[in-house]
Order: sequence, then structure tokens, then C-alpha cells
Amino acid sequence: MPMPVFEEYEPAGDCACRGCAQRRRALARGRAIPLRDGGHPAARGARRALVLATAAGVVLGGGGGAAVAVTTPGPGAAAWDDPGSPQGPKAPLHGRPAKPGPASPGHPGAPPAVKRIDRTTIIKRAKLWLDAQVPYSMSDYWTDGYRQDCSGYVSMAWNLGSNEWTGSLDTFATKITKEELLPGDMLLFHNPADPNKGSHVVLFGGWVDETRTHYVAYEQTRPTTRRLATPYAYWSNSAKYVPYRYNGVTAAIVPAPPAGEAPAPGAKPVVSATFPGASKFGPGADNEYVAQLGGMLIERGAARFYPKGASRVWKDADRLATQAFQRAQGWTGEEADGIPGEHTWRLLALHQGRDIPPTVGPAAGTPGPGGVPAYPGPAAFRPGASHPAVTALGRQLRKKGFGKKYTSGPGPRWSEADRRSVEAFQRAQGWRGASANGYPGPETWRRLFA
Repeated sequence: MPMPVFEEYEPAGDCACRGCAQRRRALARGRAIPLRDGGHPAARGARRALVLATAAGVVLGGGGGAAVAVTTPGPGAAAWDDPGSPQGPKAPLHGRPAKPGPASPGHPGAPPAVKRIDRTTIIKRAKLWLDAQVPYSMSDYWTDGYRQDCSGYVSMAWNLGSNEWTGSLDTFATKITKEELLPGDMLLFHNPADPNKGSHVVLFGGWVDETRTHYVAYEQTRPTTRRLATPYAYWSNSAKYVPYRYNGVTAAIVPAPPAGEAPAPGAKPVVSATFPGASKFGPGADNEYVAQLGGMLIERGAARFYPKGASRVWKDADRLATQAFQRAQGWTGEEADGIPGEHTWRLLALHQGRDIPPTVGPAAGTPGPGGVPAYPGPAAFRPGASHPAVTALGRQLRKKGFGKKYTSGPGPRWSEADRRSVEAFQRAQGWRGASANGYPGPETWRRLFA
């Protein structure tokens, strides 16, 4: 009798059944997978069918061949060492053996040892995955060894050297308040009762504007890594997200101000107050000081000039934002030329002087250069906001053929119909992802009124 043909069953790599999840955990820990209880249900059934069919073939064939050896399966499935979670278990970096670290001081529950890292480096590491558009996965690992899910992303940005999950990240951090949040901190929601339901973590990238109702979130989510203006604390389960600060983050060291000058009370300088020189700024400049300038200006109300964030390369946005800050101090003429000088830099670094007002230039709806109304800033287009610019926006959307989402209006109060209409317009420009989130930035505004 011919031997039966057997075709091995190979489940999908992201199968969510308990057996496959356990298999991925064991692979991450470098352990073999016992066959008796582990694996995908269909695969277990296929293996049982192979054993029975093979045995039947031997019996019906009269035992005329060599005996078929059946490997005795090992002990039962390995016990899970942590609750199930959408982030997977704690694990060493993929492809690298776990390194025995220094013993935790005190007792077994003592906080783990941490590596020192500054905020600029945290955000730079976060941008590595953003630039690479790393796909989201709870079982795959990126080339740096970190798991491609939300907690693996934060583990990577903080350079923890291990893949943590939402149930362990807080052991590396200290709980803080909303008012204390700075770029590189995290907002964590861990549901201990059911980690699979809602648990998530994002990196805080800075406030969108002075209202502090929205912030820039760096997060690993489907389909790929993203950076997006997000309502505080998050889109869903907002009240359950808790801000934390990594215990290894280093505060920037700022030289003491000259005699007779003192930082403003409560000031939190993030860069050196020593002016790097006028040669570092202006057309053609490409250096870290340009990025620092943009970051400080964004904190002082210039986010509307930086729809894609600050960068090392000097752009017209840097000149306009600097000029807006200088004019906010009451300066005119050469004192407000858009090129930072020693006084401008010191006010920004020490968080002194006046912030940039929400609207700079003509009032919203008033034609500016080329007949285009002045962009009022992102605060005008947020849930609950009411602003004349929202009405002007809606009318222009209808004029351009993107008003199908409106059942009435448009009016001055920002609504979901406004957001969906803007999103449709942005997608018509060929934009995707965070560039088509339905919230108008300066470029969306310019094209809409062009």
C-alpha cells in the first residue's frame, strides 16, 4: 500500500491563536517548542494525522519495512511568564543573547538599571523608524533587534537594550504630571485586567500650541510608524493614559547667565544660552543650531510655521518664525529681520520674553499677500474651537468641490464635517498618512485659497 502523502501546515506569521503566540514567545527567548500542546490548532491536527496515517501504513503493509520511529514529545507547553499582551513578552533584543546585567540594588522589586540618554537623542532615535516607515507587528523585529510594536518602539527610542511591554515600561520611569511633560517622555495606558484590551504607549514629542490640548505623538501603530498631532491624552481611553519620564534622561546643562541676570522663575532651558554666532543661521545654513532654534520657537508658539517640524536646514519658515518671535517682543526694523542674534537666542534658551501670539499678521479672513487670507494657526482647527477662519475654510472647500460632507453650514465651530472635508482635499493633493489627517496646516491653507 502506498504511503499517504502529508503536506505540512504553516500558519500565517501573525496568527493570533494561543499556540502561535506561545511559539513566537519561545522563539524570542531562543527555546525549542514542544509539539504536544504548542503550535497552531490546524498544525497540531495535521501532525496527529501524519502519525496515525504512518502507523496505519505500517500495519496494512504487513510490517514489511523498517520500523517507523515516532519521537516522543517532550514535556507540556512552557508556562507563560507574563500576561498576554498585544506587545508580546519581555525579551532580549532579537538575534542577540540576553546579557546578564548588574544585579538590581536592594530587593528583587528594585527598579532596573538604566542607561543615560538626552532628549534630543530619544527623538532622533524615534525618527529612525519614522523615516524607515517600519511596519507594525507584534511578532516581527526590526534590524536593530527591537520588536515592531508600540512598546518595542519606546524601548528602542529609550535605548533600553531589551524589548519591554506595557506592563514593564513603567519600571524604567517615574510618573509625572501633564504640566511637566517634555519631548521624550511617554504616555502609557496599561490595562492589567486585560492587557489585550486597549494597552498602548506613545512618545511625547512636544505641544502643538500654547493651548496644550494637542501634542505631537510618535508611535508605532498600524500600518507603520507615525508622527501625528494627537488630542491629549489620546484618541481613545484618554483618561487612562499616564505621563511618565524615563529615569535615565539627562537634563541639558545651561551655562549660568552673566552677573546680574537670572533665568525666569520656573524656566526650563533645553539648550545652551551661549549664542553660537550669526554665521550659523541664514540661507545655506545646515547645522544642529538651526534645529535647536526651530525647536525653541515651536515651544514659544511658532508651530504653525513648522508643519513638518524643525530641521537642521535653514528654511524660510525659520526666518518667518524668528521674525514673529522678535515682533512679539515689540521689536521692529533691523531688530526684527528674522535672523537670530544674541538677545533673541538668550530669550529663547532661557524661556524669557513674550510668546508668539496665536495669530500673527492680518486677522483671519482678511486678504493678505496675493489675496490669500492669513493662516490663523492650528489652534483654530481643533475639536471645540470656534473661529471665523473655520467658516472661511468651509466656504472655500465648498467652492473647490469638497463640501459634500456638510449637511449644514459651514459655520465658525470646528466639526467632524470640516475635518473630513479637509482630509478629502489633502488626499486630492496626493498626500497620505499624517499629511492627510484632516487638520489644515499652512500648506493646506495656501493651496486651498490659491
